[in-house]
Amino acid sequence: MTDDTLPKLLARNARAHGAEVALREKAFGIWRSITWTEYEAGTRAMALGLRALGLGAGDVVGLIGDNRPDWVMGEIAAHAIGARSLGVYRDALDDEVAYLLEFAGASAVIAEDEEQVDKLLNVSDRLPKLRHIVYSDPRGMRKHEDARLLPVSELVRAGDAAHAADPSAWAQLVAGTRGEDVAVLCTTSGTTARPKLAMLTGGALVRHCESYLRADPKSPQDEYVSVLPLPWIMEQIYVLGWGLIARMKVNFVEEPETMMADLREIGPSFVLFAPRVWESLAADVRARVMDASPLKRRLFDLGMKLGLAALDRGRRSALADQVLFRALRDRLGFSRLRSAATGGAALGPDTFRFFMAMGVPLRQLYGQTELLGAYTVHKEGDVDFDTVGVPFDAGIEIRIDAPDQNGVGEIVTRHPNMFSGYLGALENPDLRDGWLHTGDAGYFDKAGHLVVIDRIKDIATTSAGDRFSPQFIENKLKFSPYVAEAVVLGDGRPHLAAILCIRFPIVAKWAERRRIAFTTYSDLAAKQPVLDLLRAEVEAVNATLPAAQRIREMVLLYKELDADDEELTRTRKVRRGVINTKYGDIIAAIYRGDRAIPVDTTIAFQDGTKQRIRTTLRVISMRDGTAPGLAQAAE
Repeated sequence: MTDDTLPKLLARNARAHGAEVALREKAFGIWRSITWTEYEAGTRAMALGLRALGLGAGDVVGLIGDNRPDWVMGEIAAHAIGARSLGVYRDALDDEVAYLLEFAGASAVIAEDEEQVDKLLNVSDRLPKLRHIVYSDPRGMRKHEDARLLPVSELVRAGDAAHAADPSAWAQLVAGTRGEDVAVLCTTSGTTARPKLAMLTGGALVRHCESYLRADPKSPQDEYVSVLPLPWIMEQIYVLGWGLIARMKVNFVEEPETMMADLREIGPSFVLFAPRVWESLAADVRARVMDASPLKRRLFDLGMKLGLAALDRGRRSALADQVLFRALRDRLGFSRLRSAATGGAALGPDTFRFFMAMGVPLRQLYGQTELLGAYTVHKEGDVDFDTVGVPFDAGIEIRIDAPDQNGVGEIVTRHPNMFSGYLGALENPDLRDGWLHTGDAGYFDKAGHLVVIDRIKDIATTSAGDRFSPQFIENKLKFSPYVAEAVVLGDGRPHLAAILCIRFPIVAKWAERRRIAFTTYSDLAAKQPVLDLLRAEVEAVNATLPAAQRIREMVLLYKELDADDEELTRTRKVRRGVINTKYGDIIAAIYRGDRAIPVDTTIAFQDGTKQRIRTTLRVISMRDGTAPGLAQAAE
């Protein structure tokens, strides 16, 4: 294969399809189109500019900020000069940024704006190899005098000058890129510790994307809106891989806050959202229904009833589509969807059914960063929301190691386009004989679909010997519009309990409609009507679970779980070890039978400010539970 790197694919597209639209970016309310010719010219200027700064093979170029064309061009430019790219999540804190860039030995960083530059300057003493900080947005930068700072406009001018002096330089750089060279350093999810850096070659990325496209074909007529963080492997697959191979148009929203409005303007044909986004959309729809007129609420209930009943028969309800779903899809920007996906974590079956009934062609993915992201997917017309589908290529091998009597064991995988190891690690204990041991528990159902249960280490057993998956129950809880996060407890304990975080905007609206006065998140979460509301939601979930897996007690936490506090990963997965340590006193009090748990703590915000929290957590017992008196005492 000749076009085995991203720079080669970009050059090919510019030669053959230069006038076609490749990217769009919304700024100041206006969509700006970028053709393949412009895409290549911008990337060429950045590549030659980086080379003029002395960067080249063996260097690492970091990128941090919102999803923007500058990010994409900067990444391909880094690959063109033989450097490796490293994406850093835009909301990463100073210490996390310093750790990743220091560990990778980054020589340069392309940062979006003042906020990101400030992070880099705050930790500059830990980054002795960092020689250049290129920034895209000049606002607020005049106060800085650091010699490493360079506006991207100057980098581009230097690159254009280099191109004018030697018009063949870019072509030589592109021709010199090799598919077997490591091009991307991609952070793993880091659910148990600091994220590792998986080394991905350009050729493996291209080949894996081609394999994926055979299972879910795309073309230049397809539209994609880039909303998930670009450091995540799946966004790399779609924006860079699919965008360059299939020439699928990639659109960048103006701000994260305008995502849904911008998405509706584009009307994408394909979307990938993380489970938390699908959960948030479902919760928002249900919250809007609460504010609707009685007639509209009845129509919503009728449409959902018809839609779900038809879904159970493997069909679609034309009446439900007419009454509800057509308008709802339009409202969400899903009218033109031909394909939709969820990945990164398990999506609760209730949320999955909600969107499937709506007519969203949703499919679940499964994979790991080390395996270039997803490698299983539902085939069209063969979607089972309890599974993650089947391998999308014959070269992908999956087996179940050490299965129990029910066939449940560890998911172990290999395929031709795997990662090349972790940066700085001579050995990888998870990689044995070419097989990656994922650490996930699962099995194959009768139809050959892979079913993923949970992380093996997270599958819990009560002291009575009853096994359960905390993640499965948590996903059912988060289908409620009022529940933002849930942590199910019970491993080694006599029964299950839960720590819940309210979905503040929706619960706040619910409280305002009932004239319930409150000041802060902590105050609202402590209100008795809110406790009663959440207890009813938990009891509704309990009714769908076996008796041994029902939640007996719950507390509403005084704050939201936050990735900045290391309680969640950047992809919103719960770090259970952190939760068990940080909230160990609360957990112990729940199982001790305490009715109320006094809290006196301080929480820190991203802007550096702190707030003291003094409150009392009420331990609420479920009405069908077996801990007598707790609910009455709390009330």
